[in-house]
Amino acid sequence: MKALPEAYELYLAGLSAAEADAIRPVFLESVAEGDHGILIRGAGSHHVQALVDPRVPFGEIHEGYMWD
Repeated sequence: MKALPEAYELYLAGLSAAEADAIRPVFLESVAEGDHGILIRGAGSHHVQALVDPRVPFGEIHEGYMWD
């Protein structure tokens, strides 16, 4: 298994164990594909969604609903 990029590790380390476990599969998907980064929607709320997004460079994380 490939190692997670540092940004991914740091982001997951800042979450509770349950939160990190819930979104870790998306981070692993990003690493397996190696093409795109992670978009986190709803950060800070009870309805957080993480997805691999082609607008985010691999190894990076973007939080938010809208792109500026």
